Amino acid sequence: MPAGAFPGHVESLDHDGRGVAHVDGKATFIEGALPGEEVRFKYLTQHKKFDEGYVTDIIQSSSDRVEPKCPHFDICGGCSLQHMDAAAQIQAKQQIMLDNFKHIGNVVPEEILPPLTASHWGYRRKARLGCRYVFKKASMLVGFRERRSGLLAELSRCEVLHPAIGERIMALRELVGSLQAYKRMPQIEVAIGDDVVALVFRNLDELVEQDIERLVQFGQDNHIHIYLQPKGPDSAYRLWPAQSQLSYRLDEFDLEMLFEPTDFTQVNAEINRKMVSRAVTMLDPQPSERVLDLFCGLGNFSLPLARKAGHVIGVEGEAGLVQRAHANAAHNRVSNAEFHAADLAQEPHQHPWFGAGFDKLLIDPPRSGAFEIVKHVPAFGAGRVLYVSCNPATLARDAQVLVEAGYRLKAAGVMDMFPHTTHVESMALFEQG
Repeated sequence: MPAGAFPGHVESLDHDGRGVAHVDGKATFIEGALPGEEVRFKYLTQHKKFDEGYVTDIIQSSSDRVEPKCPHFDICGGCSLQHMDAAAQIQAKQQIMLDNFKHIGNVVPEEILPPLTASHWGYRRKARLGCRYVFKKASMLVGFRERRSGLLAELSRCEVLHPAIGERIMALRELVGSLQAYKRMPQIEVAIGDDVVALVFRNLDELVEQDIERLVQFGQDNHIHIYLQPKGPDSAYRLWPAQSQLSYRLDEFDLEMLFEPTDFTQVNAEINRKMVSRAVTMLDPQPSERVLDLFCGLGNFSLPLARKAGHVIGVEGEAGLVQRAHANAAHNRVSNAEFHAADLAQEPHQHPWFGAGFDKLLIDPPRSGAFEIVKHVPAFGAGRVLYVSCNPATLARDAQVLVEAGYRLKAAGVMDMFPHTTHVESMALFEQG
């Protein structure tokens, strides 16, 4: 591998947030570089068709370059775009979505929706923090992994986490380091609702009474609800206080959504509210219509849709989330929604909810997409389909299936669910004919 630093002209940004240059005709992906910049970089790896490197000097800076707010930006792998203006970040993500539609799905949206944006800092309400005692540093570390490494970064704070936790990283390091079980507590899960902050401590061994007392005292001192998780996510239980309930509100629809700390919920509450509002507006369910919500989770879209539609059916693969959706419907006195557990990667015709037909359809799958189920969308009879995605590549792949089945890609846009990261959240509307 060549030693020293080499010049490069950065042409674009790739889906991992790296600058793309061509050096001697070979594509080179450069960490820390922005489009339009002249840089010097060092090689990390070289491959037959492309190389990888990182910036050492900025010779000519982009107008989109800003000073990262986080003091740990250079080492922590939690964020990779803090050196780029927030408005430029979301425009880059929009371009990534459009490029995927074009190159993977061979489709182009008729309309590009304006991006949904909100606060860029302190937005993250869900996270999984690693814990590890490092003997060389004689220190307990709590946080995210280093860039290009499986090691934990040495953090004192986090600017994207909700301040209730982001400003308490040092306190968490001291807490875990003070426990007898400090070597056997590999992670802390963060779950924050509108009124409750919760931490789930993964304990590989049963805790001694002194450790339990210290965790409870930390919770009391910081107004943080404390949970322990001795095995899988279903084993999590509340340690303090005696009663606890996480929830978030969707005020536009007069809904309070209850959830458990290990449940999947959107990390960005402000964007989630805007996303749900846009989804209901775009689907435009009518009092006479039946709506199907696939990958419905705990009812984040289903219950708002039920406020407008005649009847909503939500289907989800995880039984625990289906139970939570039922509970949320009852909690909010929603009587025109029902929920079913089903593996949506399998043939849907066998399920009792399949046969009645639907007017509108919402799909919100995991990163792997919904390839198996979108092949059956024409059989549902829905004239309008809204696809919410956290992966533009699988969205584009599935969009091609829908378009080939006779749907038009009427509109698409991105949402800034994860500012300062390369994650792209998007929404696409399909209509028949």
